Amino acid sequence: MEGKDSPIRYCTISTPFGRLLLAGDTLGLRHIRFLIGTKRLFTHPEWKEDRPFFREAAEQLNAYFEGKLRHFELKLVLQGTPFQLEVLRAVQEIPYGETISYGTLAKRLGKPSAYRAVGAANAHNPLPIVIPCHRVVGADGHLTGYGAGLEIKQALLDLESANRSLR
Repeated sequence: MEGKDSPIRYCTISTPFGRLLLAGDTLGLRHIRFLIGTKRLFTHPEWKEDRPFFREAAEQLNAYFEGKLRHFELKLVLQGTPFQLEVLRAVQEIPYGETISYGTLAKRLGKPSAYRAVGAANAHNPLPIVIPCHRVVGADGHLTGYGAGLEIKQALLDLESANRSLR
């Protein structure tokens, strides 16, 4: 767990969709946040800025934004309720360039009536992009909430759609 021996470190990186704040510790990446939208994350006074610490994460995110990376290989630290963690693990299984509905995700979890709870758990995703919550859409295929805004969600889906067939 985070603590005195493992301070939270952070940096910001530029992406085609705006700046991202990355935060984590020696156990792994804990947060990715766009610096816009409703899910912004602000640094804490005890956090240390440390750009080199996030070199691998930044390289993988840049490769994703260039359409060259479809699956992240990063150490992640996920926190939440057992149900939230179950949802986030299921979201990680959604293939690049594909979308599913909250209802379909709930069915995959064996809880078909829990689509609202799935949506709420998805909304608490601390690692968007790496855990691709943008791939979860409404039952009719329309975009629904995204912390950085629906324009960013659509842009991420468009990026994946455009690069889906590339090797």
